[in-house]
Amino acid sequence: MHPSPRDTAVLTIDLDAITANYQLLATTTKGAECAAVVKADAYGLGVERVAPALAASGCKTFFVATIDEGIQLRSILPKPDIHVLNGIMLNTEDDFIAHNLIPVLNSLTQIEDWKRHCGRKEQVFPADIHFDTGMNRLGLTPNERFQLYEQPDLLTGMDIRLCLSHLACADVLDDPMNERQLTNFMEIRRMVPIGRECLANSSGIYLSPPYHLDMVRPGCALYGINPRPEISNPMAQAVHLQGKILQVRDVDSPMSVGYGASHKVMGKGKIATVAVGYADGYLRSLGGNSKVSIGDFKVPVVGRVSMDLITIDVTNVPENTAKPGAFVDVIGPHNPVDVVAKNAGTIGYEILTSLGNRYHRLYVGGKTKLP
Repeated sequence: MHPSPRDTAVLTIDLDAITANYQLLATTTKGAECAAVVKADAYGLGVERVAPALAASGCKTFFVATIDEGIQLRSILPKPDIHVLNGIMLNTEDDFIAHNLIPVLNSLTQIEDWKRHCGRKEQVFPADIHFDTGMNRLGLTPNERFQLYEQPDLLTGMDIRLCLSHLACADVLDDPMNERQLTNFMEIRRMVPIGRECLANSSGIYLSPPYHLDMVRPGCALYGINPRPEISNPMAQAVHLQGKILQVRDVDSPMSVGYGASHKVMGKGKIATVAVGYADGYLRSLGGNSKVSIGDFKVPVVGRVSMDLITIDVTNVPENTAKPGAFVDVIGPHNPVDVVAKNAGTIGYEILTSLGNRYHRLYVGGKTKLP
């Protein structure tokens, strides 16, 4: 559906770019299954459109964070395996079974609860085990893994599909923690040699083949974020955010612009007001620290970002280009998501997952039929 005259901002999501990124990652990890992480509404880009495109491109395994995300995804995709990273909570076991979801068990307590539930149902249900190898977040602790080693019967009565862990510093190629975590994980696998192995996230894929194991689970790279900050981004850009110019006005010293009068006008110029703000995910920290594009012209964001608006200096842009009704590229070919994130003092993940619901969302490309 094309934008209407009422739309003041347009977010274009390129499904072909996302599936091309998936195919690139799958080729890079040939020999290991390439899953897809679609948590947080496919990193803010819309799981109802992104997940079917990935499935149509051959993805058979998906990861989400919460059980509700899993239930939503199951309503979209009836066939693929869906793994829930946060695991089970009290009295949610039946929900996992009803919706054919695979919990990632993050503690001995969760393992014991799932084992009991399988026993009560007199059926063997699938699950994964998450071992903590250095994040100190979720996953079995060293003490718990030794208890599991000493009591192997804890894993009987259930179908363990994956043993997994999570790399803490994979985006830093030569960080010694990467090798320590891989060594730690392989030691765990010698103690608990059940199920397939899964360790690498997007950046982990680009460390080296030993990190690929049986399965990789990229997330951010699917959506165009650079998994290798030390080199040019190998991923296709998946998002293009445009905001409409609402007004252009002449300014001169000693005028100021925006809340707090934070931008002081130093001479004659022109300021355009664009219908994008922090309520739309254009972070407040970008005020005075970022640029947008109007055609081939890159112009600075001046003054503070407000809830619904930004102001840009269009002094050097021709009037027939910077005019009310014209669209400005906020995220696009000249200012990709990683650059916007750097200017905001954050990471691309936060930019994507902060994108608001007021944009007109336009999806392009993507296969429509599942295999």
